[in-house]
Amino acid sequence: MIQHLTEIVEEARKRGKKRLAVAYGQDSHTIEAVYEACKEGLVEPTLYGEKAVIEQVCKEAGFDIAAFNIIDEKSDVKCVELAVAAVVAGNADVLMKGLVSTDKYMRGILNKDAGLFPPKGVLSHVAISEMSCYHKLLIMSDVAVIPQPDFKQKQKQISYLAQTANLLGIKTPKIACIAPSEQVLPNVVSSTEGALLAKMGDRGQLGNVIVDGPLSLDVALFKEVAEHKKVKGSSVAGDPDCLLFPNIESANVFFKSTTHLCGGELAAMVMGTKVPCVLTSRGDSSRTKLYSIALACLAVKQ
Repeated sequence: MIQHLTEIVEEARKRGKKRLAVAYGQDSHTIEAVYEACKEGLVEPTLYGEKAVIEQVCKEAGFDIAAFNIIDEKSDVKCVELAVAAVVAGNADVLMKGLVSTDKYMRGILNKDAGLFPPKGVLSHVAISEMSCYHKLLIMSDVAVIPQPDFKQKQKQISYLAQTANLLGIKTPKIACIAPSEQVLPNVVSSTEGALLAKMGDRGQLGNVIVDGPLSLDVALFKEVAEHKKVKGSSVAGDPDCLLFPNIESANVFFKSTTHLCGGELAAMVMGTKVPCVLTSRGDSSRTKLYSIALACLAVKQ
């Protein structure tokens, strides 16, 4: 079982090189991450962006520009269109966001005419965090795509969390449905839906997973808190592999707290598309972007 983000890189390397299409890949963090992924034997990269800018970044950083196939294009939107077209045509295995803003990147993915996103599909974001204050990798959803997931979308998010956990070698992931309290509060949607999802999990309706909810964040993450609050009979409390957040605000705050307050490292991708799509913040470190590339490479269907 994979226990550290570095092991994702090692496992992805064993699967062989994947073709990576980077939309507007001309900032130093993205280029550094892609260059490292190339040196690690993970990818054969194509950068869509301004060639002169890419050349300058490589020169200043001492990167061998021969590592990249460069498609010269000044427009960030056009870069997204070209990169999406490449993966849809089967000329690339993984899509990655570069300096382009998330909204433009997502519009390119969701463009019905482009063919990357299947009709009636559910697009969601999954992230993995490694923190010294938690005893194993922690998978979470959704910090970037679905503002207020409905009940059906939450079921799909659980599926994506489980798929990601399976990539790490976790056969039966433990999933905590996060809410304000571990008590079932009839007027709080995250509370009642967490309870329903837990019951569906008990009945095997959500696949090979163990789901519990509602659980407050402290009860979910810390066994001693669960014991103090007399939460009994939960195999998830204190030991979850995955956290399902009720909305994008709570998930995003937790996601950014893991790095900026806890010194954690991350890997993240978008699921629900025909190929894995790397989605990180423009402010994320090159290390986070490398781990995200490796995770997406690991998720490519063999």
